[in-house]
Amino acid sequence: MKFELKSSFRPTGDQPEAIEKLTTGVLTGKKHQTLLGVTGSGKTFTVANVIQNLKRPTLVISHNKTLAAQLYQEFRDFFPKNAVNYFVSYYDYYQPEAYIPTTDTYIEKETEINDEIDKLRLSATTNLLTRPDVIVVASVSAIYNLGSPVEYGRYILEIIEGQLVSRESLLARLVDLQYDRSDYELKRGTFRLRGESLQIWPAYTDYALNLTMLDEKIEMIWSVDPLTGEKLTEEQLADYQLQPDNKRYVLYPAKHYLTNPKTQQQALAEIRQDLAKRIAEFKKAGKVVEAYRIEQKVNHDLEMIGEFGFVNGIENYSRYFDGRDSGEPPFTLLDYFRENVRLFGGKDFLTVIDESHMSVPQIRGMYRGDRSRKQTLIDYGFRLPAALDNRPLTIEEFLERTPQLIYVSATPDEWEVLQSGGVVEQLVRPTGLVDPTVSVRPTKGQVDDLVAEILDRVRRSERVLVTTLTKRMAEVLTEYLNDEEKVRKLVDQKLQATSYRLPKVQYLHADVATLDRSDILEALRKGEYDVVVGINLLREGLDLPEVSLVAILDADKEGFLRSRTSLVQTMGRAARHINGQVIMYADRVTGSMRAAIKEVERRRNIQIKYNLKYKIKPRSVQKPVRRQLIEREKAKDVGPTVIQLTKKEAIDLGKIDPNALTPLDKKRLVRGLTRRMNQAAKELDFELAVKLRDVINSLK
Repeated sequence: MKFELKSSFRPTGDQPEAIEKLTTGVLTGKKHQTLLGVTGSGKTFTVANVIQNLKRPTLVISHNKTLAAQLYQEFRDFFPKNAVNYFVSYYDYYQPEAYIPTTDTYIEKETEINDEIDKLRLSATTNLLTRPDVIVVASVSAIYNLGSPVEYGRYILEIIEGQLVSRESLLARLVDLQYDRSDYELKRGTFRLRGESLQIWPAYTDYALNLTMLDEKIEMIWSVDPLTGEKLTEEQLADYQLQPDNKRYVLYPAKHYLTNPKTQQQALAEIRQDLAKRIAEFKKAGKVVEAYRIEQKVNHDLEMIGEFGFVNGIENYSRYFDGRDSGEPPFTLLDYFRENVRLFGGKDFLTVIDESHMSVPQIRGMYRGDRSRKQTLIDYGFRLPAALDNRPLTIEEFLERTPQLIYVSATPDEWEVLQSGGVVEQLVRPTGLVDPTVSVRPTKGQVDDLVAEILDRVRRSERVLVTTLTKRMAEVLTEYLNDEEKVRKLVDQKLQATSYRLPKVQYLHADVATLDRSDILEALRKGEYDVVVGINLLREGLDLPEVSLVAILDADKEGFLRSRTSLVQTMGRAARHINGQVIMYADRVTGSMRAAIKEVERRRNIQIKYNLKYKIKPRSVQKPVRRQLIEREKAKDVGPTVIQLTKKEAIDLGKIDPNALTPLDKKRLVRGLTRRMNQAAKELDFELAVKLRDVINSLK
């Protein structure tokens, strides 16, 4: 098993010591370890080195999709020859089934599944069953019901050149693997016949297979581009880690949840038995409405499953199909890792919890929230009690299924530290940057003082973050700072500055759309804004090297946003600049403030001593603005719907008129837009991908 780390960097500062301690801890059998790494110290690079040393399959869990995507891209760059996967919830939109007794309101489950993320999930589980060198970056989706890996691995189709097999049996086997027949358009997870050729697009790949069959024999197999049908070049085969002379393929199912007919018949019989019991219980308790409701609901579901093999909400019956007992934990991604260890004889797998101070509480809370919602549905006759067994793992079950864990955070909670018996510290940054200086100033005249500090940063072409406690306060402060007349009056009367430029300010909070939030932060980096005012800016996963000042208003108001952990995280936003400074506006020093300031000063002193000892001169981080967002900004200059089809060709989606195009032009345009749509999805720019998909559908 090889994990080959590719990087132009080498471990520096206290990274080598952290790598050695974590590696030794795993090898000596430590169950829990905690890496306390300050912002910008290269925690991901440290973890990558640990993975390379241990050579074990690794699960990395992050508390949200955005940060998981960032980690996935980083690990993919570090391990280009290994199987690095992205596993998050595949819902673009998810409205869970619920019932509100007070208003007698039943809310039906609604979902919108993202095809690209579904492919990435299937790719992750397929890799876990087919190769030992796997890294999966996942959200908390990793602890949810996924179906048995044994059943999934049992349903495979091996196709070999020269193999004798009838076309009918081959098609029937594909249907068993949940592949759909598509006579017109070849899509992921479908197959189609073209004369003597059978084309199959595996649900977990970006390439398709083309089989030529003659006299019930597979004559030839080759990999093709699913959009053009052209045979893949040697360069493309290398990208997909395929051999040019490959004559054998193993096809895995198109869906995670599979049942064989025998299991299905047995499961339906058990569901009917439990339904009869539940109806009797309701009638005995005098709940006639609930008895009628559960009878109608379950019988409808049984008819749908018997006829089509599927029904909306089938996961609520998963215990029957999995053969689990009541209360028994569901199969999850963790079981696929355990199966990987069994298949390839590994020592065990490693679990890394990123931003553990956020991720661990999230894992702990999933079970209770899910159970509360489902119990109401059960009590009022919308679901059988077995619905409770379609659930996430409890924290205890999660810990039982993860042999060894490394918690990674700049501010680990007491729970992780106690479990680990201490922490492995990584406080020195490769750039030599030290933690910011911290000062506490009175709230009286705080706006005047803040304006003076902002103008000083604007003069030096540096950026500022200001955190408030409420959305209203963020908006009012932004409005004031953008009021040219008020700011000039303040400067002339109190600050008496002779040369200054007025700041450009924008607010950022939960009401701002996710995509707009990213654009605002990039605009801050590029100097289109000088100041961003927000509530909980630490949650944005910010990496803003241009920010030299973080101002915290109402720092003495104890609570989640002003806790020790939140304050340390917020202060860290100024640690990427050589002139980093934090100003807390408060009338008293709370316990959280005192602890946060003490911790930042401790880290700062260690960093300064290290720099003096090794004669390191600190330098600010030089980080390019993300390419994808630059392209989006350029498109806005020409028009909000302008996209680059190729390096040389751009097109305005808003000016496409299907009625003005010939059939041939439409076909060519659809081909180009489809290629760009797939590229956008790979780059995790799903907003653009959805826009392109809608245009393609209108052309078709």
